[in-house]
Amino acid sequence: MARIAFIGAGSLGFTRALIRDILTFPLLKDATLVLMDVDKERLDFSRRAVQSIIDRGNYPAKIVATMDRKEALKGADAVICTILAGNVQVWRHDIEIPFKYGIDINVGDTRGPSGIFRALRTIPVMLSIVKDMEKLCPNAILLNYTNPMAMLCRAMQRSTFVKVTGLCHSVQGTAGMLAKWIKAPMDKVTYVCAGINHQAHYLKFQVNGKDAYPAIVKAITTRQEVYNEEQVRNEMFLHLGYYVTESSGHNSEYNWWFRKRKDLIKKYCTSGTGWNPGAHAFILKDYLHREHFWKKEIQAWFKKGAPLDLARGHEYAAYIINAYMGGEAFEFNGNVPNTGIISNLPENICVEVPVVANKRGFNAIHVGALPLQLAALNNLSVSVEEMAVEGALSGDPELVYKAIYFDPLTASVLSLAEIKKMVKEMFAKNQKWLPQFKSITA
Repeated sequence: MARIAFIGAGSLGFTRALIRDILTFPLLKDATLVLMDVDKERLDFSRRAVQSIIDRGNYPAKIVATMDRKEALKGADAVICTILAGNVQVWRHDIEIPFKYGIDINVGDTRGPSGIFRALRTIPVMLSIVKDMEKLCPNAILLNYTNPMAMLCRAMQRSTFVKVTGLCHSVQGTAGMLAKWIKAPMDKVTYVCAGINHQAHYLKFQVNGKDAYPAIVKAITTRQEVYNEEQVRNEMFLHLGYYVTESSGHNSEYNWWFRKRKDLIKKYCTSGTGWNPGAHAFILKDYLHREHFWKKEIQAWFKKGAPLDLARGHEYAAYIINAYMGGEAFEFNGNVPNTGIISNLPENICVEVPVVANKRGFNAIHVGALPLQLAALNNLSVSVEEMAVEGALSGDPELVYKAIYFDPLTASVLSLAEIKKMVKEMFAKNQKWLPQFKSITA
């Protein structure tokens, strides 16, 4: 009987969908599902939702709900992490302070000054989780969904023997989008995708064994609605030759090309796209909305009878846990240490590559060298993130300054002195969340 722990189980939409998928596997239908969250009310909502799934599916599974993380981890076979370190009142500064200095950030949870400060707050918590796992469930796998994915996984993978991988929806999500654009059934699509999280590229994208990139180029260049759907990513594809996995909103922040001037933001980042145009809009319309209205929406869902289709979905974690517990092996794109997998990225950094899950754990598939232009893009992000991770682990603020000096979007707008002033202001707003930094240098 598997014991599966959910750290951050108050992420209700994700938790209920994943547990629905888990319980469809015969090996996992009698699992003990341990729900842990620091928010008592959210935890209770999750417990009730999961009980509804168990009752409707007539599963022999058991629920344990706790606010004690060590209790949740004890004896676990698999741990799923969806935590958030800090609330809206701290993480709004990740976007609003850079915006004041002219850095127009759209999402801000993965890279750039905002992603780095989210990493600085979250890395100590993640390290405490894996250190507890070393004592309480040393053979368990950890599946991380928390961003910034690459920096968090890198910090954990260099600090623990626990089997850790990070999972992101963007690889399978983008593959489905590209297939839709060229009207290809997904069961005929195959691909090889590799790089780093949110900056992995489809090195091959095939339909019935044939290169589908010409058809994708045609769709983008002849159908305005297709071009408009992902303006930033489509521009990157047309110029770099390979399609990137994460959304235009995210990728507009990760380079110099789209958000450094108002005219470029207007051209590529405000019309015909499905994501928010600027920092203030994202904060107020998304973060604050969820902060204030989540309870009302959940209560309305329960009043409707907690409707949820019990058919299995496509979330990776359920398939991975089933494979680790002895079921069918499963191939996915995961975040693992670069043990020679991508030959022109640094050794041991966190890469997102094809991985096979089985009873041994995570078995990465060799990729080789990336095309030079993709390696250049990845290596710049890697260099920034290595400084940020080292700064988080060592408590050295100078490494944080240096990391943000080299962030492409920030450097395209600000001078070195201006960047340092901005980062000092961000440190001041985050002090209570950064115990690893004993002093902030002038």
